[in-house]
Amino acid sequence: MNLEPFFKARTIAVIGASRESGKIGNVILKQLMGRAFTPYPVNPSAESILGLRCYPVVTDITGSVELAVIATPAATIPAVLDQCGKKGIHHVVIISAGFKEIGNTKLEKQLQDKLKANNIHCIGPNCLGVFDAHTKLDMLFLPHEKLKRPKPGVISFISQSGATGSAILDLAAHEGYGFAKFISYGNAANVDESDLLEYLANDPDTKVICMYVEGITQGRKFIDIAKRCKKPIIAVKGGTTTVGSRAAQSHTGSLAGSAEVYFGAFAQAGVIRAKTLQELFEYVTIFEKSRVRAAGNRVHIVTNGGGYGILTADAVEHEGLQLAKPGKNLSQLRKNFPPTVVLHNPTDLLGDATDERYQLVLDAIIKDSENDAIIVIALPQTPLLDENLIHVLAAAYKKSHKPIVLVTTGSETAQNLKRKAEAAGIPAYDFPENAVRALAAYTKYCSNC
Repeated sequence: MNLEPFFKARTIAVIGASRESGKIGNVILKQLMGRAFTPYPVNPSAESILGLRCYPVVTDITGSVELAVIATPAATIPAVLDQCGKKGIHHVVIISAGFKEIGNTKLEKQLQDKLKANNIHCIGPNCLGVFDAHTKLDMLFLPHEKLKRPKPGVISFISQSGATGSAILDLAAHEGYGFAKFISYGNAANVDESDLLEYLANDPDTKVICMYVEGITQGRKFIDIAKRCKKPIIAVKGGTTTVGSRAAQSHTGSLAGSAEVYFGAFAQAGVIRAKTLQELFEYVTIFEKSRVRAAGNRVHIVTNGGGYGILTADAVEHEGLQLAKPGKNLSQLRKNFPPTVVLHNPTDLLGDATDERYQLVLDAIIKDSENDAIIVIALPQTPLLDENLIHVLAAAYKKSHKPIVLVTTGSETAQNLKRKAEAAGIPAYDFPENAVRALAAYTKYCSNC
């Protein structure tokens, strides 16, 4: 299935374009203007919209049209699809709702029949649209002042729910994550989550694939595609309870099915299951940033707070990882430190830790063969740490052949350190449990590759 025009089209018809600011057809048209696209507003009641010539029907447009975005009432869609077919448009995004999600299965069937008869691939109906951060193709009907768009990056997100997807997209932009593509696919009339997954598996801009699904259209097809995918797939499943499943059916018309069946399918296909949207963000952080694989599950902890080291060690065991044995390189550093510094695992550099202590210990642990990953805890409230710590951490991360994650907790100083670490490519977390959970997911994925 060729899905390229959904992300790379240059000539785009906006069917249902509106002169009224804030209307869906007006917002979408604005998103496409002033970029490397040729948008064609289609509305029989207007001669021009936003300074562009408006066409009564899509067949009146001169020249070829690669993609149509449709935002007209649901009852008009079958006729609009016939017009698209006559125009030679084979890719449409239908924003409009009012189909099987409200029990209107008859209209949904008409929609699918028209798509088939006109050889049209459709994302939607009942969806938010598509956004490509690299090509800047933006069909989302939420304005920029309400929904921030993330910078170009390597994360792609498939969401059955438009509202859930938009909230995640907005938060991701605020937190500085880079996106490749975002697709809200709604009712999945004939392009479903498996088709989108297959496309992203081969997309050179995408490194990590995230999914929010309520129901999967074809289970075997999904498993087969996910198994072949060489990229991490992180999925959150909505409708895992009886009440949630009923809500899903009235939301996108999905039969959410047994949660256990889905979780089993995810495990069989190598899909990483995030229990919550918060977990999804935790996992994305390490999968997006880590440049080296984890060769095993032995973790060494470095801290300047004993309590944080203990909490992290507890989390390591809870998540099925192992505390690594301290290597010889570490024990050989004893002469460099006061006797109160704990050179075991966790390695406790104490409340008077300096940047130099971190550097010496990290250099030794990186060289040791007894560990597979390193968790660095840096609580910047202690008096002797200064801004040079980020350079120590960045240098260690750059030369390390094993994953390193940072935990730093607190207000302005800690958040500043966290931001600088993330800018240097280091996965950073506010709390030990979040960091360990993400590292465990990453380690498991690496062991299965």
